[in-house]
Amino acid sequence: MTRVLLLGGTGDALRIARHLSARDVYSLAGLGKVPDDLRCAVRVGGFGGSDGLQRYIEQEAIGLVIDATHPYAAQMSANAALAARSARVPCWALRRPAWQPQPGDDWRMVDNWNELTAALAAFRRPLFTLGREPLAHLDEIPAHQFWFVRCLDSHADTPRARILTARGPFTLEGERALFALQGFDVLVSKNSGGSATEAKLEVARERGLPVVMLRRPALPAVEREFASTTDLLAALRLPD
Repeated sequence: MTRVLLLGGTGDALRIARHLSARDVYSLAGLGKVPDDLRCAVRVGGFGGSDGLQRYIEQEAIGLVIDATHPYAAQMSANAALAARSARVPCWALRRPAWQPQPGDDWRMVDNWNELTAALAAFRRPLFTLGREPLAHLDEIPAHQFWFVRCLDSHADTPRARILTARGPFTLEGERALFALQGFDVLVSKNSGGSATEAKLEVARERGLPVVMLRRPALPAVEREFASTTDLLAALRLPD
């Protein structure tokens, strides 16, 4: 049987990992909770770029690489595609569809941090849902703004920011309560797709709030792409 290396860190990847066998490997960067209830082996930590990943693939006799990392983990996806190609093994990728604006949405699309902060200039109480990136910029908050940063990392509040340590999925009722309590006037988001964090977009729509949306990065071509875990597991001939 083909030995699978699953590159993960997302909820979708964990669903795939729960179907893998004891000979397969689930690889995590180690930034979140490490599961301890899987049949497959769990590897935590980086590989040392595409060259290191290629060596691991060859040394461990990996026959298939599955990239189920976050849609914004562009460097890891590039490393996976290059390493698999160099090791002459196929690379599959789970590429969940991006969210699409709905009637009533006010999305302001940006490509990088500078464009993002420029788009926020007119607002006072943004909610950042970008992960940890805003934590590196807490000393740059404009005098008229107070930031709310929701991420997995635990971090002390500052005089101009509150860190909301939380893990999805988030419910519509919970998001409505949070937005009402904190009085956000703009939402900052990645276009991650999926349902786990989509409720925030519905609440922003309900409240007439703009969304500063970070565009997805370009990702490399691979042998096969899948839009859902169901389709990928079917291709592996594993039950969903």
